[in-house]
Amino acid sequence: MFRSKRSGLVRRLWRSRVIPDRDGGDGSAAAAPRGDPMAERRGARLRAPGSAPESDGRTVTCCLFSEREPGGPQPPPAAGPDGAADGGSPERRGREARARLLLLEQELKAVTYSLLKRLKERSLDSLLEAVESRGGMPGGCVLVARTEVRLGGLAAPPHLLLGKLFRWPDLQHPAELKPLCECQSFGVADGPTVCCNPYHFSRLCGPESPPPPYSRLSPNDEQKPLDLSDSTLSYTETEATNSPNVTPGDFSDASTSPDAVKRSHWCNVAYWEHRTRVGRLYTVYEQSVSIFYDLPQGNGFCLGQLNLDNRSETVRRTRSKIGYGILLSKEPDGVWAYNRSEHPIFVNSPTLDIPNCRTLIVRKVMPGYSIKVFDYEKSCLLQHAAELDYADGPYDPNSVRISFAKGWGPCYSRQFITSCPCWLEILLSNNR
Repeated sequence: MFRSKRSGLVRRLWRSRVIPDRDGGDGSAAAAPRGDPMAERRGARLRAPGSAPESDGRTVTCCLFSEREPGGPQPPPAAGPDGAADGGSPERRGREARARLLLLEQELKAVTYSLLKRLKERSLDSLLEAVESRGGMPGGCVLVARTEVRLGGLAAPPHLLLGKLFRWPDLQHPAELKPLCECQSFGVADGPTVCCNPYHFSRLCGPESPPPPYSRLSPNDEQKPLDLSDSTLSYTETEATNSPNVTPGDFSDASTSPDAVKRSHWCNVAYWEHRTRVGRLYTVYEQSVSIFYDLPQGNGFCLGQLNLDNRSETVRRTRSKIGYGILLSKEPDGVWAYNRSEHPIFVNSPTLDIPNCRTLIVRKVMPGYSIKVFDYEKSCLLQHAAELDYADGPYDPNSVRISFAKGWGPCYSRQFITSCPCWLEILLSNNR
């Protein structure tokens, strides 16, 4: 029987959904390795970055039904002939549970097909490209009417449904999602349409308990390079002379184009391997910049093109984990970092630290999540506070540090950022 291309795209999207664990999946496990694209097209079920591993069960369930799954509350067992509760044999209970899950699976499939068939062929192509590349090629916006879909007696907006289906099985509320700055839904809270491309959204990091107290004062010699002067660029400038790879022309980018020079920049990015700066400063003029090792589509600061002799095995392994890297964006309320890679990143900045406290706060950001790494309003308050006098240790009010895959601080074996194999120093400009 003849089937249209749109129907084929819808089927491929359904086969590309996330397979959660039996407990519903928490969206925080490591991503599966990328498989053979041809196998994916033949129906192999993929796991998105940050999704839980595939279970041995054959039934896929949606977390909208978590309260109705076998692990959740169940109706009381029916009474037997003698009035006693009789849930039947384990085999019978298992068959009933599988039958319920099959019904839920069929309902989820029907609702998903109904939503996807509302999209035009070009939108389906863009959505499939984003899903199969796991965000490497995020594609364009996929706009649909902001009409909630009904699933299991619950209402859900379209972007929530597709976010759960393709990226985060445990996603519960649209407030957990943040549109990326390049998405048409960015800054539009209640428009008539909404983008439902799951890779145009990130998931917001929740609050964390502060780590144990840690004093910035340390006799360890490894901390000395972080002893900053009044200049924001002092860390990078003082260490650059010791770096063997700071000559321009190592890679091409748009930061030195004639048009870019006319505009004012909002940050400089320095890439470090332990205590050695690699490459030159990357100046950012656009609203957002991708910083990556290998990206199928797009431009920005490519760390994979930065060469350095005699790299250690630890650095090489960590560089291989950078992958799609991060998206750094300047937004009205501050600077945001979105983790596009398949491994955690670790972040520290003055506005993430606790005011008037010597506790170093290093936030772990899982794949697919984003965090406000620098808050402009909070920064102004901190810089005008009389208590902000760190005479006993380094302090830069406009610097953000991001480490790939390896954490540092009181909760980790690495106490200082210079012990991390691959990390970034984001030097923010005062021109906001």
